[in-house]
Amino acid sequence: MILSGLATGASWLAYFKALQIGKAYQVAPIDKLSVVLVVIIAVIFLGERPSLREWLALALIGAGVMMLAFK
Repeated sequence: MILSGLATGASWLAYFKALQIGKAYQVAPIDKLSVVLVVIIAVIFLGERPSLREWLALALIGAGVMMLAFK
């Protein structure tokens, strides 16, 4: 729990630093990409099997991130 708290705090510090350096419309979508990465890691390491609907939602999140990050 302590390590999780430290990692969360470090993540927020990095997020706020990124907001100081970049524009919010570019930084925020990259933060949302973590949802996609968590599911991919869960599939690989935990054997989870998302439904077709969930894969579609993840693809839409990924596409939205790419559209906003790379004008």
